[in-house]
Amino acid sequence: MNSWVLSLCCALLMLAYPAAHADMPAVQPHVVVLVYHRFASTVDSTMTVRTQTFEAHLQAIEAAGYRIVPLADILRWHQGEQDALPVKAVAITVDDGHRSVYETLWPALRGRHIPVTLFVYPSAISNAAYAMTWPQLRELARTGQFDVQSHTYWHPNFRVERMHRSTDDFVKFARDQLRRAKMRIETEIGGPVHLLAWPFGIHDAELERIAQQEGYTAAFTLDAQPLQASQPAMALPRYLITDGCGGRCMTNILNAAGGNHE
Repeated sequence: MNSWVLSLCCALLMLAYPAAHADMPAVQPHVVVLVYHRFASTVDSTMTVRTQTFEAHLQAIEAAGYRIVPLADILRWHQGEQDALPVKAVAITVDDGHRSVYETLWPALRGRHIPVTLFVYPSAISNAAYAMTWPQLRELARTGQFDVQSHTYWHPNFRVERMHRSTDDFVKFARDQLRRAKMRIETEIGGPVHLLAWPFGIHDAELERIAQQEGYTAAFTLDAQPLQASQPAMALPRYLITDGCGGRCMTNILNAAGGNHE
């Protein structure tokens, strides 16, 4: 009798365990979004990252057990797809459309299957000497490795613009910046534009509302912290990376986000 009771108890425990396991909260991924601006063999501006420093970043990411994923995967996870990301995920973004993306970053990444999201402002593309051209951006987009998204039309400082405009004029100005950028990039590149990087990281509730009305589904700041599912979609944080942040600095960023835990 005792052995029969013991067997029954064991069977009941085995049946109960899957249900209990299913009720356990899913492991939340550690998510970090990085933002770069320029690349070169030597530092020629405060926003320039040397190629050797960038390589040190990639090595630190791998050593910490992180995977570099498309920014789109992070957004799918943020929108509720729990299985869209590995446990440790990093996305690489580059703002402004500097020509070093085409001349330096792209050769360094060719054949390495590392996805990058480019946030560009169309007024500079094919116009400013420091910027890429539309043919170059189209070439990058065709690789499938680069996604081209919006950084407004001419990278205004919204805080300054608000100070010098009436309320109605500022709303019109902001809407024009967001709408024109989206339309121009979609026309030139051929893909949908629904992501935005706030110039200088400046945003507020009104700007976020306007961006949503203009068809943007997510926007990114310069707030240096890990990205979490609970954060608002129109104010998602990124770490601004400069050459002063070497391999150890990158490791510290990843560890702060949970990268030191398996």
